[in-house]
Amino acid sequence: MGNDLSVTFHGAAGTVTGSCMEYRFGGKRLLVDCGLFQGSRTLETLNREPFAFDAKHVDVVILTHAHIDHCGLLPRLVSEGFDGDIWCTAPTADLLEYMLADAGRIQESDAMRHNRRRDRAGQPPFEPLYTEEDGLSAWRRARSVELEKWFEPTPGFRARLWNAGHILGSASVELEIGGVHLLCSGDLGPEHKAFHPDPESPAGFDHVICEATYGDRARDHVTIEERRRLLGAEVKAALDRGGNLIVPVFALERTQELLLDLAALIDGGQIAAPRIFIDSPLASRATKVFARYAEALEDVDGKIFDHPAFHFVEDVNASIRLNSVSGAIILAASGMCEGGRIRHHLKHNLARRESTILFVGYQAEGSLGRVILDGAARVRLSGEDVAVRAQVRRIDTYSAHADQDDLLAWIGDRGPIAGSLFLSHGEAGSVEALRRLAQSRGYAASVVAPALRESYRLVAGVPAKRTKTGDPALQAAVGRDWQNSYADFATHLKSELARIDNAAARAEAVAAMRDVLIRYQQARSARSRHPDRRA
Repeated sequence: MGNDLSVTFHGAAGTVTGSCMEYRFGGKRLLVDCGLFQGSRTLETLNREPFAFDAKHVDVVILTHAHIDHCGLLPRLVSEGFDGDIWCTAPTADLLEYMLADAGRIQESDAMRHNRRRDRAGQPPFEPLYTEEDGLSAWRRARSVELEKWFEPTPGFRARLWNAGHILGSASVELEIGGVHLLCSGDLGPEHKAFHPDPESPAGFDHVICEATYGDRARDHVTIEERRRLLGAEVKAALDRGGNLIVPVFALERTQELLLDLAALIDGGQIAAPRIFIDSPLASRATKVFARYAEALEDVDGKIFDHPAFHFVEDVNASIRLNSVSGAIILAASGMCEGGRIRHHLKHNLARRESTILFVGYQAEGSLGRVILDGAARVRLSGEDVAVRAQVRRIDTYSAHADQDDLLAWIGDRGPIAGSLFLSHGEAGSVEALRRLAQSRGYAASVVAPALRESYRLVAGVPAKRTKTGDPALQAAVGRDWQNSYADFATHLKSELARIDNAAARAEAVAAMRDVLIRYQQARSARSRHPDRRA
């Protein structure tokens, strides 16, 4: 088996985060990406699960781009003994310095916050997943390589990177291993995206692994001018209400796209010059990297990020002072509202009817952003119930991901695919919709939707063969979890009890709910003692 080529999907299978594929051949192991799981609290617990491989035995990593769901477990990989190279483009290597250090600081800060909680008194201290120094140690292993240039990351493996058009520095990975010709799409950008040319790569492969984030939907393709008109209308409507416009953003790429468009709208007189606060130190640093590569980008020069309306907020106290402002635009990370400064801006603006929350990026199932976007009347933030009275809006024209039409066109252009087309990095509905369309068009001999921890044997010219099934326990962590359901139940419980007409009846309802929990626990205990008996 040592000379057979295999691939195992350790992440981004049935979910859009945690991207990590392991290729084994001739005693060597290569990872494409090593990303953080993001979304529900249950899904995020997978970040603390033991790796399914020994980090010391991984020879090399090829990184498609610097988003945390693709690179965010590299510090842990290094801290557990990985000492190989991390190959990527030069812009990705530059961004990693800030992305991984920031991720480490967040892990340390989250651990401190957990340990301060009263309900953890007397418990063992909660340890960070990794530290800022771990992040910098991983960054120091980065080795840059030019696009479209063959290199040998480890003996027996040839690789070449191609522009993926997703974010600054993003790449698809072409591999030649043991006579098998492969292509990993990475995350693909849409047609005519700001900053970057359309995705490119050769045609004719044995196997292709393609992302499927938006495999179930086709967006209206708009020009940059049309996109700016949509943004301008949302900005004007939000500021006319007199409150703040809060925009959850990804620090990398989405922030810079919005700054590009806001500057154009202000300079063109389409909107008045509001105060625009970029409340993310990471976004500030990423913007400097964009300015460094401005000459190679489309639609931009480095000066656009120095607009007088832009105020980059570095200091925590300055961030807190924004809680008292009105009539401003506040861009803050994280993009799915799962951490960072956006959470305290939501806490101070969600309940204000005059405020607006504008979503401009993908919201994974189970994330706080998805819960708000799906119409929750109340949410839990920092242990408190917060009513959602603000206007909740969405613009779907800023996606850095290819939509269904773009994906099908990209897959079709990679043909012929002699073996299997794998569809990863998508929720179940997105993957299945794209799988059916790709199969009906005959794009590959087989179209596969891999599960977490599934392994496949890859041979030239024939469909892949599954050699190891996925882990059902890991699959159960994908999507909306019990903590989402609990938060929804808890935030509505008081208002539901208030509808009961008298105090005695409300007390009876509480007692009945408590009795349900007791009887449920007793039934589970009985089943565990007598598994052959039906409870």
